[in-house]
Amino acid sequence: MGRAAREAKKARFFAMRMTKVSIAKAAAAVGVSRQTGYRWEDEANGTVRRAPHWEHGGRSLSLGERELVALGLARNESVQTIAAHLGRHRSVIYREIERNSNRDGSYRAVSAHARAWTRALRPKVAKLMAAPELRAYVVARLKLRWSPQQISARLVVDFPDRAEMRVSHETIYQAVYVQLKGELRKELSEYLRRRHTRRVPQGRVPSSARHIPDKILISQRPAEVEDRAVPGHWEGDLIMGARNRSAIGTLVERTTRYVVLLHLPKVRDVSGVRDAMIAAMRSLPEVMQRSVTWDQGHEMRAHAQITMATDVAVYFCDPHSPWQRGTNENTNGLLRQYFPKGTDLSVYTPEDLQQVQDEFNGRPRQTLRWRTPTEAFTELVASAA
Repeated sequence: MGRAAREAKKARFFAMRMTKVSIAKAAAAVGVSRQTGYRWEDEANGTVRRAPHWEHGGRSLSLGERELVALGLARNESVQTIAAHLGRHRSVIYREIERNSNRDGSYRAVSAHARAWTRALRPKVAKLMAAPELRAYVVARLKLRWSPQQISARLVVDFPDRAEMRVSHETIYQAVYVQLKGELRKELSEYLRRRHTRRVPQGRVPSSARHIPDKILISQRPAEVEDRAVPGHWEGDLIMGARNRSAIGTLVERTTRYVVLLHLPKVRDVSGVRDAMIAAMRSLPEVMQRSVTWDQGHEMRAHAQITMATDVAVYFCDPHSPWQRGTNENTNGLLRQYFPKGTDLSVYTPEDLQQVQDEFNGRPRQTLRWRTPTEAFTELVASAA
């Protein structure tokens, strides 16, 4: 039996064992003897401590290669020289010495081989299962709808001097989809973002959108808006509910990605959008009141009144050009975690929207170097003051 075939059988064996299949039945199912099954089980549990004489293959060094490494070190040869003798890259030898040396810094082939073999045993205890504090941190932020990548990056910020508080985003995905069981897995997987398999057509632009009076197109917008260097420029649109009978207004600040949600009791109501926009803009610090770029929806027919009341300029994208307010488009997609398509959005109260707004703005963003929108927004306002 070749090495690849043997490892494949071993992987199937342990997969069956994790579903509570007996050793004898699992061994028979993968085509090995019961004694082999028990030996694999003992090795995985650490009962057997004698390392096998691995053959050269892949990245793993054989026992013979490790003996040559030990001999080279005893002769005070450089790592580059040892690597050349073995036909290996020098980084392989550096890594071998760093990982498998003894505590006193010495390197012995047999102990290094045993150490490497023990590390390679499968299955292993999942990192999140063995670290309660780290697991609690990850679970808490998954429930705040942080992505695994955000959690992984933020751990470095929150625990800069604690190496044990590190986990990759792939490990988090594995924990949720593979290692966790039962209700906890079901609960946490619901907080992970979904990838759309296709783009759902959003329908045609209402004909009334072409008749917004005195609209100022995006081509007339100041150049300072485009490079995000000056804060206070917003992008806005509506999130529509089931059958377009309910809506929530969304505003996102281009520099900090800070989001403001507008409560709209009546769908696409011009006066309702106007009043909500005026109230939202007046509640912002003055440095954050510069402009808004909106889609050509008829709900913004009262844009001139908004500008008169707040001194905030309103610009309109070209028809069928959602990429011209791409920050808002992306934000609305993320907000669908809270407001799924096909649901009645009129059931959400202003208090509900405020809670979602606070939680969403508290999630770290890669584009902000893993700061949260709230932190970035507050820093800009403070520096302007």
